[in-house]
Amino acid sequence: MVNRQAADRPAEPASATGPRGRGRGRPRSFDRETALEKAILAFWEHGYEGTSVSDLTEVMGIGAPSLYAAFGDKRSLFEEVVTAYGARYGSFGDRALAEEPTVRAAVERMLREAAAEYTEPGRPPGCLVVHAATNCTTPEVEESLRARRNANIAAIESRIRAGVAAGELPADTDAAALARHTGAMIQGMSQQARDGATKEELEAVAELAARIWPRP
Repeated sequence: MVNRQAADRPAEPASATGPRGRGRGRPRSFDRETALEKAILAFWEHGYEGTSVSDLTEVMGIGAPSLYAAFGDKRSLFEEVVTAYGARYGSFGDRALAEEPTVRAAVERMLREAAAEYTEPGRPPGCLVVHAATNCTTPEVEESLRARRNANIAAIESRIRAGVAAGELPADTDAAALARHTGAMIQGMSQQARDGATKEELEAVAELAARIWPRP
């Protein structure tokens, strides 16, 4: 949120505000959270490479100096976008793993909710973390997104192993392969949502995916 006292002061010389002119050029109506949400939607729709700084300033309704002052450079903004996306739109999987009494129920819920989240009207289809690195030529961004996707699979595998230990699944269950299968389903559902699959079509995919799970 912008500092109102600073916003109401007359503009200071560039030498007093730092090399980027921090504190200058930002409209009084600037709302950081609203601007961040617009950046989330832009990166979600077009990916990291497909979203330019000029695209961002246009959708966020601020000038480039204001963007740099509030968020840093494009990569810094993207890192904040990915974190905010995870909290606002991408946390359904973590909640399912934490809240459901069995791992089977958790994964079934995760897949059902993915079908709904990835096709929600009024926002880009699919998952930002899956698609933002498409054709990415910035290794740090590509690696950061890959690490997030792999962390999600690792969390599923950990929950599966706990389920095996609790007798929810057979002792010989291949937890790593089953977690990878779940990750592949979620990522594939995201891509199919981008290609126009409906919620109902993805729910049918989720139902089929649940049938392969071993019984205790």
